[in-house]
Amino acid sequence: MIPQERIAELTDLLHYYNHQYYQNSTSEVDDFTFDKLLTELTELEIQYPEYRQPDSPTARVGGTISKEFATVYHRFPMLSLGNTYSEEDLIEFDKRVQKGLNGQAYEYICELKFDGVALSLTYENGVFVQGATRGDGVRGDDITNNIRTIRTVPLRVKGVGRGRTQNVTPGPDLQSPTPMPPALFEVRGEGFLPLAEFERINKEREDIGEPLLANPRNAASGTFKQQDSSAVAKRRLDCYVYSFLADETAPGAFQTHEESLIAMHQWGFNVSQSWQKCVDIQAVMQYIDQWEQKRFDLPLGTDGIVIKVNRYDQQRELGYTAKSPRWAIAYKYKAMAASTVLKGIRYQVGRTGAVTPVALLKPVLLAGTTVKRASLHNANEIERLGVMLHDTVFVEKGGEIIPKITGVDLTKRTDKSEPIVYPTTCPVCDTPLIRREGERGVAQANFYCPNERGCPPQRQARFEHFIQRRAMNIESLGEGKIELLIDRGLVETPADLYKLTYDDLLGIEKVFLDRNAGPEETGKKRIVSFREKTVENILTAIEKSKAQSFANVLFALGIRYVGNTTAEKLADYFGSMDAVMAASQEALLAVPDTGPRIAESVVEWFADDYNRAIVEQLRDAGLQFFGEKKVVEREGDTLEGKTFLYTGTFANFTREELENRIEANGGRVLSGISKKLNYLIVGENAGPSKVEKARKLNVPLIGEDEFMAMLVV
Repeated sequence: MIPQERIAELTDLLHYYNHQYYQNSTSEVDDFTFDKLLTELTELEIQYPEYRQPDSPTARVGGTISKEFATVYHRFPMLSLGNTYSEEDLIEFDKRVQKGLNGQAYEYICELKFDGVALSLTYENGVFVQGATRGDGVRGDDITNNIRTIRTVPLRVKGVGRGRTQNVTPGPDLQSPTPMPPALFEVRGEGFLPLAEFERINKEREDIGEPLLANPRNAASGTFKQQDSSAVAKRRLDCYVYSFLADETAPGAFQTHEESLIAMHQWGFNVSQSWQKCVDIQAVMQYIDQWEQKRFDLPLGTDGIVIKVNRYDQQRELGYTAKSPRWAIAYKYKAMAASTVLKGIRYQVGRTGAVTPVALLKPVLLAGTTVKRASLHNANEIERLGVMLHDTVFVEKGGEIIPKITGVDLTKRTDKSEPIVYPTTCPVCDTPLIRREGERGVAQANFYCPNERGCPPQRQARFEHFIQRRAMNIESLGEGKIELLIDRGLVETPADLYKLTYDDLLGIEKVFLDRNAGPEETGKKRIVSFREKTVENILTAIEKSKAQSFANVLFALGIRYVGNTTAEKLADYFGSMDAVMAASQEALLAVPDTGPRIAESVVEWFADDYNRAIVEQLRDAGLQFFGEKKVVEREGDTLEGKTFLYTGTFANFTREELENRIEANGGRVLSGISKKLNYLIVGENAGPSKVEKARKLNVPLIGEDEFMAMLVV
């Protein structure tokens, strides 16, 4: 088959599989087969870029880097909604609608008000062509490449076949043939970071010593504004679509909002099936009551309900105020909070040694769940709140996910309240705690246990980090099994996992007290034991982990501040473990998105003989210490024998593209500035230290235009 036909065939096939998976919850092929087809398409598009289709599924993985976002003027203003916390205000809203429609019959569509980022998606001839943020309502940022990474956003839509949908109150004829979309239309929705993904990201950030993300909404907003779409793709953003906009005179224009929701779902858009048609304001009130607790079962945060008049002609008749439509309003739920008694504090020690206070509470019902623990963050937060043991405290769910103490009910403070004395030594190993120096020499808020190798929870957490899915992916080992291996002296470091034998493991077991049990659960036990099948699964998983990529191995080492993404960039840039180990701080700073804190941490980690010994044991075990070297297609030899380094950002190249062009024309990219360097390419926001050192060594400084001129024969 000729390349053009194969690219078209693979594009259609992958779109079909994506639609089946994300809209119909059907996996027609396994992940391996899907990834193999996607890899084939990617390679064909690289070889024959002229045949790449504008809605190619390869856009899902990102890779485009924007220097800045272009401004998009919205065809239809993105207005905000009037909102209320009062049912009385909803009654008044209904009266205004009734008066504005002069006694016409009308009905409402109720939808959940999702807590995310408002997005506008434009389609031409069924193909996604532009995505933008709300901005000021008149103009927003063009974030098309970032939105393309959302797998539930269709890159192509067409009206064929029969749709299927499920709804609280089904509309008429949901199984009717899907209508054809107009040539030009826009859908609007809420981009969001799913709660499970938010928790995963925060767990990794905590694991590598990074500050936690505040809440899913802010995390989603920050992610959509990232300039590297491949980084956006790794965040696994999602989007619920809730509005359809097109020329009202277009053929087949919808008569009601309900019709548009059904059609968008049939076209493959991710329409939340929580909406409902309500015949009057009393039905609206029932919907509000119904979802007050149910909303906590959804994959994202919500803060209210949106009520819209269903018929579009009636919406036009009601019109708009200067800021919002008269045919819609948002009802907001009151913040979910509760008060309870602070019974105690447990100090937890993480992998990086950070000591975190966790409040132990008298159980209280909050946002649909029973809360027994809450975050107190650090010693500074305890001091700011002025909280004492046995106080009655106010508890909320930050972003409706993580319970946190927000205040103290001083009216209920009694003589039993006791000041909280933050420990000066590690609660586990009794080592004196320290505060590390942060930016500009200011002490960080967290206290740390510096006993990295001897502190049991730090040792335990390093193993848990090593075996996790994004590292060595040793599935059959878990928290309890690792704890048993350490307790029996079978493993000292993660490298020891590769020395375990069947005889070492078979038959060992232990009864543990549950370290996560609350004060009312003391004595709670769990049993961990190794039977034949368990041992076989563990040894198989350990052996299988040797195939994990070099980037995974680098991440698994647990170097402070080196997360999964940073490990991938280091692996890609240096290509081997030996090169990373030998890299200077200056060389590490040349890696995209690697700052001084990361560079210093990497150098310090590999300078430690103990750590280097672990690396050598992992090498002997057969782990991957080399990355896959990218094959660069040769363009010419105009840079033959010349060496380059760059600093700053560039208008026409990403850093990776710049390196590829240098190598494709015979040049070499060095890892640091030395007398061997022929040219330093200087872009915007160039690093002053690199420029200064190049000048001292008389290394020529060239701009982007001068570099491009060198490529011309």
